[in-house]
Amino acid sequence: MFSIFHNDYFMNQALLEARKAYEEGETPIGAVVVCDNQIIARAHNQTERLKDVTAHAEILAITAASEHLGSKYLDECTLYVTLEPCVMCAGALAWAQLGKLVYGATDEKRGYLRFGNELLHPKTKIAYGILEQECSDLIKRFFKERR
Repeated sequence: MFSIFHNDYFMNQALLEARKAYEEGETPIGAVVVCDNQIIARAHNQTERLKDVTAHAEILAITAASEHLGSKYLDECTLYVTLEPCVMCAGALAWAQLGKLVYGATDEKRGYLRFGNELLHPKTKIAYGILEQECSDLIKRFFKERR
């Protein structure tokens, strides 16, 4: 039986958020938090708009999901994000005890994996490369237009 609730579906939702960021002149990274196959939070980078270096898509999504659940822990949730989280975001995901992280494109310059997988909570499951080309192309286009 086919279900719409799979990695591609949710990553496409994160890509919609990334495209919003792109249109706003923000680095095009989007995120959604899923719990029980339901999106409970959506966010995209807003560092320029909010004049806040911590306003990454992941941080904003964690805040919204925690508010929705009434809990600081997201151990039953999956975060879909278009780019591998940075060290700051990985730390926040660890504190939130995220159940699963799914990301699209890798970030060889600033991604958390440069510093080892120990930055996430030990129980957090990880999947990557979901719609990697689409996620990567959007970011590359954004920075190419800015040069």
